[in-house]
Amino acid sequence: MTDHEHAQLPDAVGPVTADDLAEGVRLVVALLSGPDAAAADWDRPAGTLEWSCWETAEHLADDLFSYAAQLGPQSPPAAGFVPFRYRREAPGKPANAVFAQREAGPQGLVQVLEACGALLVAMVRTARPQDRAFHGCGTADAEGSAAMGLVELFAHAHDLALGLDLDWTAPADISARVLARLFPAAPTGTDPWPTLRWATGRGDLPGRERPAEWRWYSAPRD
Repeated sequence: MTDHEHAQLPDAVGPVTADDLAEGVRLVVALLSGPDAAAADWDRPAGTLEWSCWETAEHLADDLFSYAAQLGPQSPPAAGFVPFRYRREAPGKPANAVFAQREAGPQGLVQVLEACGALLVAMVRTARPQDRAFHGCGTADAEGSAAMGLVELFAHAHDLALGLDLDWTAPADISARVLARLFPAAPTGTDPWPTLRWATGRGDLPGRERPAEWRWYSAPRD
């Protein structure tokens, strides 16, 4: 990608917005609220992950909560995350600050996910242009936080759909905006959703080797 393409791509597809994030939350909640999801075994692995579907959904809720919390302080930490207490329920399990009551079942788990998503949507909507949220891949503004939340939503929806035997396709327009914001070196002449899967190590693109490691670039681009 040339410098000119790098500079023009985000403008060509538009910024990632709070409305994009709200739509992403709505779509993933709808996916996980249907009768097929309710009847599925949430203790099965989520796609190729070592975590169960339940653990993956909890991790997703925790991600959304954490991104919301990072935007909260007027003076965000410059070298680390807001120091919530995280814990693992067992070695190799996700480290979360947010957990769902197991007795509430999948419906309760999805409510936790929806609530955490709503928190991030609200923070993105109300953030000031100068507000920042620490992240190891680049301290983000509100748009970057929304884009990171959408990657988590769409990528883990893919994992959960595989584990729960559901059909899932992320919207192409939102996927294109997320790619432009977080993955500036990603191909631009390909279908955005398969490209986002490829960029996060979850899918293949013809003629391109799947990245062994991947990262996004969440800092605002001047």
